[in-house]
Amino acid sequence: MTDRPDPPDLEHGLLTVEEVLGDASNLTVRVAVDGAGHAVYKPVSGERPLHDFPLGSLARREVAAYRVSALGGWDLVPRTVLRDGPLGPGALQQWVDRAPGEEDLPAGGLVAVVPPEELEPGWLPVVGARTEDGRPLLVVHADDPVLRSVTVLDAVLNNADRKASHLLRDASGRLWGIDHGLCLHEEDKLRTVFWGWAGDPLPEPELARLRRLRAALGGPADWEGLLTPAEHRALVERVDRLLADGRHPLPPRDRYPLPWPLW
Repeated sequence: MTDRPDPPDLEHGLLTVEEVLGDASNLTVRVAVDGAGHAVYKPVSGERPLHDFPLGSLARREVAAYRVSALGGWDLVPRTVLRDGPLGPGALQQWVDRAPGEEDLPAGGLVAVVPPEELEPGWLPVVGARTEDGRPLLVVHADDPVLRSVTVLDAVLNNADRKASHLLRDASGRLWGIDHGLCLHEEDKLRTVFWGWAGDPLPEPELARLRRLRAALGGPADWEGLLTPAEHRALVERVDRLLADGRHPLPPRDRYPLPWPLW
C-alpha cells in the first residue's frame, strides 16, 4: 500500500499559474504549489464589484468560511488560506480532484429535476418548474445526511450563493463545498437550492457541531482580518438562533430564497 501524498504547503509553497478557470464569476486561477500539488487561487485584484458585498472582501470570506467549517467539525470546506500570490493577495484553497465520471453531476448527483409523479422516497422537493411546453417539473435533492450538514453550515455562514455546482465529490467519494466568497454578511442573505429540510428539527450531531463552534468562536479580535466586528456579531447571533430554535431555517418571505442559476 502506498502512502497518500502530503498536502501542498499552501502558506509558503511556490505558486505557478497553470490556467484561468473560465466558468467563474471572479478571476479564478489553478496554480501548482511547489510542483507537488495544486490549489485554486482567487486574487483580490480579480474580484468584480457587487452591489451587496464590499469590494475586495471575498477572499477573506473564503478563508473565514473554511475556519468556521473546521472549528465546528463539519470539515466540508477544503483548506483555505490568505496569502500573496502571482497576482497579489488572495485566497488559496486546496484543489479537489472530482471523482471520475462526476464532472457533469451537480452536487455529486445529489440534486435532480424530475416530473412530480417520479418523485421517489429519499428525495425532497425544493421548487416547482415547467418545461417549455408547460409540463410540470420538480427540483429535488437527496435526503442525505452529509448534504444536510452542508445546509446547517450554510445557515451558519449565511451563504448567499449555494448553487448545486458548488458541491463536488472527490475521488474517495467525500463531499466538499466550494465558492464561499458570498458568505458571512451581517445582513440575512441565505440563498440555497437545498431547502428540503426547512423547518425540520436539527439532528443531534448538527446541534453538537453548533455547540462546538459556539464555544470556539471567541471575540471579534480573534477574527481580525477576516470578519468585521459586525460580521462576527451576526455570526454569533446566527449560531445562537439555530441552537435556540433547534430547527433548520425556513426560506425568507421578503426576498428570493434561491440562487441563480440553481447550478
